[in-house]
Amino acid sequence: MKSSPPPAATEVATQATSLSERIAEQLRGMLTAGEFQPGQRLSEQSLSEHLGISRNTLREVFRLLTKDGLLRHEPNRGVFVAAPSIAAIIDIYRVRRLIECQALAQAYPRHPAKKRMRQAVERAIRARDAADWQAVGTANMAFHMGIVELADSERLNLLFAQVLAELRLAFGLLQDPEFLHAPYVDMNRDILELAEAGEFARAAAALNDYLVHSERIVLAVYARKLEEDKKRDMA
Repeated sequence: MKSSPPPAATEVATQATSLSERIAEQLRGMLTAGEFQPGQRLSEQSLSEHLGISRNTLREVFRLLTKDGLLRHEPNRGVFVAAPSIAAIIDIYRVRRLIECQALAQAYPRHPAKKRMRQAVERAIRARDAADWQAVGTANMAFHMGIVELADSERLNLLFAQVLAELRLAFGLLQDPEFLHAPYVDMNRDILELAEAGEFARAAAALNDYLVHSERIVLAVYARKLEEDKKRDMA
């Protein structure tokens, strides 16, 4: 009969796993905030020192985020921030429509997540006025995270946090944050006002149209960038 590991050893292993998961969540948040760029090489030494963790723990974090598709490992070269493909972007928007529109359509009228959505819209407006487009993008991410929180599902929250991180990487590839984010500040505000008025069905319909429009813009800009990169490589 196989013996169980000593309680102390089990506790240490659990703590290590918990730390890795917490740091992975922190790095996922940094990706969503636009603090890393697609293709950027991540230094084990500097990042482990910055986060205050061992390299072994950081390697486990890298493994978790690589499994999520947010990082990629290249033998003998290191770990790099991933760059989403066109297929991945299409899938991201499919998931967004399924999750966000349903969460908004079925929201509880007095849900506290609406306050976080309001705060995100106000931050985006202030950032737009200051022409801080990265901050506008980060506030936009927070707004959509707030929409998902209306569903009261921790599993959906975790899933959507990963989706937002991938989306921010796609935005990072396009290198035109004003073009990408400026039109959606007012759209977010309009959707919020519908939700605050209890018009959840109309808010969800408006959000669906918004996401379809956003997907088309992102794919068009991304396709143009790929074509420009191809021409540059051939020159």
